[in-house]
Amino acid sequence: MDLALREVRLALLEADVNYKVVKEFVTSLKERAIGAEVLQSLTPGQQVVKIVHEELVKLMGETQSKIVSPERGRSPGAIMLVGLQGSGKTTTAAKLSVYLKKNGSNPLLVAGDVYRPAAIDQLKILGKEAGIPVFSMGKDDPVKIARQALREADQKGNDYLLIDTAGRLHIDEELMGELERIKENVDPLEILLVVDAMTGQDAVNVARSFHERLQLTGIILTKLDGDTRGGAALSVRQVTGCPVKFAAFGEKIEAFEPFFPERMASRILGMGDVLSLIEKAQEVVDQEKSRELEKKLRSQSLTLEDFLDQLQQVKKMGPLENILEMIPGINTMGKGLKNLSLDEKQLDRVEAIIKSMTRDERQQPEIINSSRKRRIALGSGTSVQDINRLLKQFDQMKKMFKQLGALEKGRLRKQKGLFPFK
Repeated sequence: MDLALREVRLALLEADVNYKVVKEFVTSLKERAIGAEVLQSLTPGQQVVKIVHEELVKLMGETQSKIVSPERGRSPGAIMLVGLQGSGKTTTAAKLSVYLKKNGSNPLLVAGDVYRPAAIDQLKILGKEAGIPVFSMGKDDPVKIARQALREADQKGNDYLLIDTAGRLHIDEELMGELERIKENVDPLEILLVVDAMTGQDAVNVARSFHERLQLTGIILTKLDGDTRGGAALSVRQVTGCPVKFAAFGEKIEAFEPFFPERMASRILGMGDVLSLIEKAQEVVDQEKSRELEKKLRSQSLTLEDFLDQLQQVKKMGPLENILEMIPGINTMGKGLKNLSLDEKQLDRVEAIIKSMTRDERQQPEIINSSRKRRIALGSGTSVQDINRLLKQFDQMKKMFKQLGALEKGRLRKQKGLFPFK
């Protein structure tokens, strides 16, 4: 058990969980684990990891914490987004507005950060991209802007008011005083602290300071697409008692999703997040095209056009390294795979090569001779060796599917022999 707890301690510290939180957590875990009945299907070490996972989920809220809905017949519900400069508040405001719009709301973005250069312009650009209106009064007093925006939202029928507030490089009295005045004037439904997951243990001090002055209602974690495994989520939740409501996994507006404690617990322990992976696939994969591809694979009629189409759908899911991290067990498959550095440019080269081919060449790769290879290489900015490598890999893939198809047919014949009436 001590060995298992040591592994858990290291996993939590590597995930940037605050060391005081880790110490308290491991102590309470040990008390629960001692004398616990070991399930027959698990070893004592695995039993400890199971308990750890359950405790992590419990600490982070057990269930998804949803955003508060505005009451009908009342003024629009204000949501204040607060945090330090560089945490991603402006981008997060736009992402949250898109999420609310997808769920049937009519939000209004408010440019309340009048100090950071280009913050107002950035919000306007993001709002235009997302199709969300942005209220701005230039460099006016942020409290006055918030009050006027509330009236504007009431007149135009917006149900949510998302206020992008100013940040600082560090917490100071002037910043907190301004945020407190905005809070008094708009009576927000939610005060959400935007925390950069890359800040790791420093997130604890930031969260504590904001919570003491503003009484936060929730947390949004950003930049979870980086090297961090999300330990800041556990640290911040433990210190403030506020639920983590959303998580952002990239710069794109759609890289934003509700926070699920169970999935984050698996991520912190390096156990992957297969549910998020499935949801990402469902968002970007065309189901009809997938069915067509399955038929082609079964009939061994796959072409380079099909291959290109699938490649483009995979790219929509985000960076390959992030996708790999969601696969359970990826962190236990040896250093070679765990530290694998995937070259995203390789996918771009493959895409460029296939796009440089004619329709006939994509449909019938066997007609690609030396002169055609030189033309394709010139058109795609690659070499003939790159063309040969792609064609060889594609041929190997087709052979593999052919073998799988033969195995499948053999299995079905065997089943038919066993069950002749089916």
